[in-house]
Amino acid sequence: MTPTRLVVETPGLSTTVQDTPGRIGYWMVGVPPSGAMDDRSLRVANRVVGNRADAAGLECSVLGPTVRFTGDAVVAVGGAPFDVTLDERPVPLWSPMNVQAGSVLRIGSSAGVGLRAYLAVRGGLDVPVVLGSRATFDLGGFGGHRGRALEAGDEIAVGDLVGERVPSPLPPAAWPQITGSWEIAVTEGPHAAPDYFTADGYERLLACEWTVQRHAARSGVRLDGPTPGWARPDGGEAGLHPSNIHDNGYAFGAVDFTGDTPVILGPDGPSLGGFTCPAVVVAADRWKLGQLAPGDPVRLVPTSLSTARALARHDDDVVSRLRTPTVTPRRTPTTARDGGVLASELGSGHGPSITVRRAGDEFVLVEYGPMTLDLALRARVHALESAIVAAGTDELVDLTAGIRSLLVHFDPDRITTDELVELVLRTDEALPATDELEIGSRIVHLPLSWEDPATLEAIHRYMEVVRDDAPWCPSNLEFIRRINGLDSVDDVRRIVFDASFLVLGLGDVYLGAPVATPLDPRHRLVTTKYNPARTWTPENAVGIGGAYLCIYGMEGPGGYQFVGRTIPVWYLDGPTPGEDPETPWLLRTFDQIRFHPVGADELLDQRKRARAGELAVEIEPTRFSLDGHRRWLEDEADEIEAFRSVQREAFAAERDRWIASGELS
Repeated sequence: MTPTRLVVETPGLSTTVQDTPGRIGYWMVGVPPSGAMDDRSLRVANRVVGNRADAAGLECSVLGPTVRFTGDAVVAVGGAPFDVTLDERPVPLWSPMNVQAGSVLRIGSSAGVGLRAYLAVRGGLDVPVVLGSRATFDLGGFGGHRGRALEAGDEIAVGDLVGERVPSPLPPAAWPQITGSWEIAVTEGPHAAPDYFTADGYERLLACEWTVQRHAARSGVRLDGPTPGWARPDGGEAGLHPSNIHDNGYAFGAVDFTGDTPVILGPDGPSLGGFTCPAVVVAADRWKLGQLAPGDPVRLVPTSLSTARALARHDDDVVSRLRTPTVTPRRTPTTARDGGVLASELGSGHGPSITVRRAGDEFVLVEYGPMTLDLALRARVHALESAIVAAGTDELVDLTAGIRSLLVHFDPDRITTDELVELVLRTDEALPATDELEIGSRIVHLPLSWEDPATLEAIHRYMEVVRDDAPWCPSNLEFIRRINGLDSVDDVRRIVFDASFLVLGLGDVYLGAPVATPLDPRHRLVTTKYNPARTWTPENAVGIGGAYLCIYGMEGPGGYQFVGRTIPVWYLDGPTPGEDPETPWLLRTFDQIRFHPVGADELLDQRKRARAGELAVEIEPTRFSLDGHRRWLEDEADEIEAFRSVQREAFAAERDRWIASGELS
């Protein structure tokens, strides 16, 4: 039999296929979960039509689509109170509807509050499963229907992901409260007071009323509010602004301060980055991010882990039984402050100090040593990650390594936060001495188009749209020269092409994007990141932020200072260059990247051949020995210190200029 199909007559403003929980298990290489931004509404709508929990539906933003059905179906619409008609007759939300062949369903616009509505069809939408999910990641161009928002004329078949329960309406008492004025529960940490914010500054973040900016997208929701009270004058090696830190993994729903502006990271947000996150939205309240509209007032309500889990169980009960439980958890704000620190232990003879930080109710962030760039700390992170993977702990979902940290995503229904902390500390205690670590590596040779026209276009757009008075404009290269105390831009070029960049993490800006640092400290060009960040960065732009280099995995926002552009580092739709053509990401942690110069036109040709599977990338196997690297650093210590002395003086002078101009307070 031919399955029923949805035919898109008008697509609406931004309509995509989404599911729940999305694309889980690839956070460590920069693949976000995607999935429904208001996951609660899609979960309930699926339950209303009797679907399995993982069935895909349509997410409709601001203005919904008009779709025609080629056969009989059972459908339901939930989420924000949109105007919905079936064959031009108004129909209610949150109720199953029988649709006949030829019927036309129109999802109009919001009735004043909320931003997104969801269409569930009994059986779900039959689109390909990509990396474990049917969810659309339109920034990356995959998942859903052809990796993009729907267009007029698209046709999508109805699947067979039917659950065991019969279609049933959601009683009005159980409808989500979408009011246009929001209180969102958050937990403290990982980066709170007194390490990153002053005590008074952190309390102001929680006491004030924020306003949603017009940049309220699936990748993140920007907020307007007071200037933060920072506890540090700058980010040191991580960057000039006090929001800058050495890159670490981000929890879903993290309140991420990119400079002085907070962004609540959404389901299409980045997995790795170098900004402080003083709070994380609890899992049970992440659905609210999908309904935040520009201009909405928002308050962040500090919440205990026990309350966060009670809220999650309450939501699960609503979804499974389609009614409000008799006992509703009290949203009592917690006043206890611990800086987000769950455990902290001094280093032993064989390893550095370790700190375990709270990162919402589904993540913890494990940090080693002081806030400094030390390859011994990164090697220790690698050892911890490897030991946890080898133990095969089923309660853990994902591990995302940063510069000196490991983000652990766990299932709170299978292991408590306290049990996880104990597991981490016990595993760390059993690790070998740090100096004994030796890790497999590869030398990967990549082309680099210096000061590529695409990066110059991105700077031009930034000056036109965001700000034209930034210290790094109009030339990122001149800014890099100045802040490092170099004589000319040619010195910047020489250093980049002489360096061997050690990959310390993947997914820094999505899709296998490496964050890397030169093995030779004399090649570590320290910069700061854009504040505010760019709204557009070309795919595979190469930039420097703090002491790190990044290759952007895809188009999107960004903050690193540009030096050029290279070939793709992500190959989902074709063979990946090298010895592992089936793995979409080109690079691995502890690879060493070495660039060679090519012209802009030559790079375009190499990018085209790489996508076609016709470009050979030179890759050499090697090993990284921590002890050998330490002995080399000792031999070169005098010259390294001379370089760093000049660099520190130039960095301090730049910071003084920023203070004098009001760029820094």
